[in-house]
Amino acid sequence: MAAPKTLMGSRCLIVKAGLVDYHDGLNLQDKARYIVQQGCWDGILLLLEHLPVITVGARGNRDNILRNNSELQHMGIAVVNTSRGGDVTCHSPGQLVGYPVMNLGNWQRDVHSYVNLLEELLIRVLARYGLRAGRKASYTGVWLNDEKVAAIGVAVRRWITYHGFALNINNNLELFNQIVPCGIHEFGVTSLAKNGVNTEFGQIINTLINEFSIVFGCSMHISDKLIEGDYY
Repeated sequence: MAAPKTLMGSRCLIVKAGLVDYHDGLNLQDKARYIVQQGCWDGILLLLEHLPVITVGARGNRDNILRNNSELQHMGIAVVNTSRGGDVTCHSPGQLVGYPVMNLGNWQRDVHSYVNLLEELLIRVLARYGLRAGRKASYTGVWLNDEKVAAIGVAVRRWITYHGFALNINNNLELFNQIVPCGIHEFGVTSLAKNGVNTEFGQIINTLINEFSIVFGCSMHISDKLIEGDYY
């Protein structure tokens, strides 16, 4: 993969948002998109966890949800249609969700290359914990052998990205039994904890932030909320 184009002095805001309802996460992305469109930041990376939710991509197949709505409601699991790419997936506490809101005009106006960068980011993070992750032909995401450890589903409007990735750290993988993850029947799902990585969640976030700065070649400001304007 060709090295991404970078903007000299590009600045990214990293927001550690904590545990967030899925709809609140969508609202955060909308606000972040507005801030990036105004040129306040070249990119904003929202890092958070979600309450239990099953999401369906723009071209997703609801037949890949294996329980009906009343059963899921009884289990406390919401179902939400989204504008991202990909099929059906799920989120829950212990899974690190990242929403990069990036102005690709400052890097490379190529969605395929952008997705490759997200995969590279996650592969580098896993390598820091001794896990040899990789890609799988014909499937988006990051894999440990035949089990997916990170899902990726993005959307791009006017070259500004939204949605993103979900990295399984120590979340309850039983939730995936309620769906056919990403519409893939033949392969499974895994997590860092399942592979013997018991590092604190916050430390993995810090590792990802460091690798993000390298992969995207940007300086960073870390906050617990969205910030408009220059922080210098």
